[in-house]
Amino acid sequence: MTNIFDPLSTAWTTMVTHKLRSILTILGVVIGVSCVIILMSIGQGTQQTITNSLNTLGPNILYVTAESAAQSSIGRAPVSGMLTLEDAQAIVTSIPNINAVAPTNTIGMQVIAGNQNMTAQITGVTPSYQLVNNVQVVGGDFINQDQYTGFAKVALIGPTVSTTLFGGENPLGKTIRVGNNIFYVAGVLKSKGASFSSTDSAVLIPLTTLQGIASKLTTTGQHEVSSIAVQAANKKSASAVKSAITSLLQYRHRIAPGADNDFTVISMDEISASINTALSSLTILLGAIAGISLLVGGIGVMNIMLVSVMERKREIGIRKALGAEGSEIWGQFLLDAALLTFTGGLIGLAIGWGISALITASGVLTAVVTLNTVLLAVGVSVGIGLLFGFLPAFQGSRLDPIQALRSE
Repeated sequence: MTNIFDPLSTAWTTMVTHKLRSILTILGVVIGVSCVIILMSIGQGTQQTITNSLNTLGPNILYVTAESAAQSSIGRAPVSGMLTLEDAQAIVTSIPNINAVAPTNTIGMQVIAGNQNMTAQITGVTPSYQLVNNVQVVGGDFINQDQYTGFAKVALIGPTVSTTLFGGENPLGKTIRVGNNIFYVAGVLKSKGASFSSTDSAVLIPLTTLQGIASKLTTTGQHEVSSIAVQAANKKSASAVKSAITSLLQYRHRIAPGADNDFTVISMDEISASINTALSSLTILLGAIAGISLLVGGIGVMNIMLVSVMERKREIGIRKALGAEGSEIWGQFLLDAALLTFTGGLIGLAIGWGISALITASGVLTAVVTLNTVLLAVGVSVGIGLLFGFLPAFQGSRLDPIQALRSE
């Protein structure tokens, strides 16, 4: 057992004896590991935040949007299309296994309250919007059917709009001006933060009322909408509902077989998968960028280990004269380098974890340190010691004992 721990004890003694040199050696590793931890934790935290936001809507949500020239594939003819309120009504009446359909139309307009004003997204909605988009009201009530059919001038405002226009005052029952129209504030929406379906900076009004303010009709006299959200009965039926919506809109828009659709139907699962793939790639890229500093730190380790071999030539000669094999010398120097970088990896892990916790506590971003990240950081730090310590260790094991004993 003593023989097993002797090399480790020697490596520890060497590291402690030359404290300043050891600190300077592992400094690059510490910086590199902490940067990897911080950047990857931010990437993973962002991915988790967005995923949680998408999950609040549910996997049975489908979004229908109009295809535009900007969305068309490169090399294909531009496709110009539009969706209408009548499309949404056809989906409701023609397709089974649907809980709710919520067409919306959004325009940017200036909103004024007293001497305060801001530009907000004015979104025309139906009563079903609350169910489909999981919108919660912290004060007042959501738009009801009577207000929708009666072209009521009522509005629900997001928390950002409430703070900007009314400060700390309760906005319920007060009025805001949108264009030349006065709206009564019927409710305040619960904050969703920077999420996929955030309404923090939105003003929701009945879709019928918005059509009266900014009426936009198609050439056939139908009412244009920007998107249609559909809640399927459950996740299993979402795929069949998507196919049925596609067929229905192809028929209504008179799209010939084989021609490009002028609309897109996408499920929440597809949106989530696309975003997660992009964010995973971004997280890996961030880790790779931070890993460059680990490479620099590894070169520093190799440099110091080469110096150590030169300083310990006499020790190597004595050990070889006493019968030590070249593999034992090689293993000792390799262990020295691995212990240095392992220690640097642990220090970098602690620093990176601490800074990630501070970032999360600040509320600006969410940083999540996972077990995989920890194992990767520590494993890479040890690997760097073995990789960059190989050449000095091999050089030391090849020294001639007589020449080594002659060195001063």
